[in-house]
Amino acid sequence: MKRKCLECGEIFDGRSDKKFCTDQCRNTYNNSLKKDSNNQIRWINNILRKNRRILESLNPHGKSKVQKQVLLDKGFNFDYLTNIYETKKGGVYKFCYDQGYIDLEDNSIAIVTRKEYV
Repeated sequence: MKRKCLECGEIFDGRSDKKFCTDQCRNTYNNSLKKDSNNQIRWINNILRKNRRILESLNPHGKSKVQKQVLLDKGFNFDYLTNIYETKKGGVYKFCYDQGYIDLEDNSIAIVTRKEYV
């Protein structure tokens, strides 16, 4: 049965459910569907990933404390986070995926790793 490739438009023979003429066309088509189409989304995701890497590098044991300036020196962007968790005592943890932080009084930051129950 004659079919038209969804990626390149070439006519090919094959099974009735075949949609692409080659594996390369299939991969190219599927990769184009999965990539972020919006540059701003890619840019924000890169900031979030960088923030998470910075927090993770400063928090090897799941709980640590650093000066806020250390985060700033490493390029941490406090404007971007994935979610907020408010404790019963009113503390506000800001998270970049599984790595979170809370501002402390002495211009320092407590860094934590999210537990399953949080």
